[in-house]
Amino acid sequence: MRLVVQIPCLNEEETLPAVLESIPTQIPGIDDIIVLVVDDGCTDRTVEVARAHGVTEFVHHARNQGLGRSFHDGVVRALELGADIVVNTDGDNQYPQDRITDLVQPIVRGAADIVIADRQVALVEHFSPLKKSLQRVGSAVVNKAAGTALPDAASGFRAYSRESLMMLNTITRFSYCMETIIQAGNKQLKIESIPVETNAKTRESRLFKSMPEHILKSAAAIIRSFMMYKPYVIFAWLTLLFGILGLIPFARYGVLWLDDRQGGHLQSLLLGALMFIIAFMSLMLGVVADLIRTNRILIEDNLEHTKRARFGKSGTEILRDQSSRPEFDWPKVDTGLR
Repeated sequence: MRLVVQIPCLNEEETLPAVLESIPTQIPGIDDIIVLVVDDGCTDRTVEVARAHGVTEFVHHARNQGLGRSFHDGVVRALELGADIVVNTDGDNQYPQDRITDLVQPIVRGAADIVIADRQVALVEHFSPLKKSLQRVGSAVVNKAAGTALPDAASGFRAYSRESLMMLNTITRFSYCMETIIQAGNKQLKIESIPVETNAKTRESRLFKSMPEHILKSAAAIIRSFMMYKPYVIFAWLTLLFGILGLIPFARYGVLWLDDRQGGHLQSLLLGALMFIIAFMSLMLGVVADLIRTNRILIEDNLEHTKRARFGKSGTEILRDQSSRPEFDWPKVDTGLR
């Protein structure tokens, strides 16, 4: 099996050596290990440092395009290289690279499609109480949307099988972490989690500038991903909510009419009618969104077939072909010399 370890980097010249030096060179069940560095618009010596440590495979962005795009482009290149398993880690040395061996084993055994490292957030010393609470809430929301039970949905240290990557299609450019879990859960892929201990903090996160920004972007990514696969749930709740809000003014009008037998209080009728109109519009939007969801499923099926045709053989098949290729026998020439 061929493993590709991809490392998205943005100016990581100081920490990248520690990452590269700690990546295992031999893993049970893995025949070939390739390190792929995604240069997301680096302006320092990240690329030179990677080359000095033996890295030969790169994806280059002329300018910074974000973690989500870096993950997407790295996966495409990994599949082109014939990856059977892709491990994503970070260039800031946050994750223990020596645990890559444990991370890929469930996939090697065929017991999982995706394996996500649980950072055990409660034990991470440099995480504030607020950040720990937000991580728990975020993981709970993602698990609800995906039908999973993962303790750390925001962890970027994870392994993907070749088959899972054929089925996943990332759209969010902020971060791929939560989106891929929601997609995988709704596509009935098997996801496992293993506990790891993170390394000491080396720098501040560059994914977001402030906690409110992180919350807003993460919430938008979760809602967007959820609506792609279960839009009817959201619009059904909206229809029910505005339907109930519409009934209240009508009930008020009825009670007041019975009390004074006069035809006033038309404002209650108008408000109730407005709420019913919004409820009906929510229902119609739900129908349209569900039709779009169906169309998306058909498009993703075609995209999966396109990926399989484009990326051809897996790393296992490539290695098998190389090992079975007969060596060239040079013809013996009689020179006449004795």
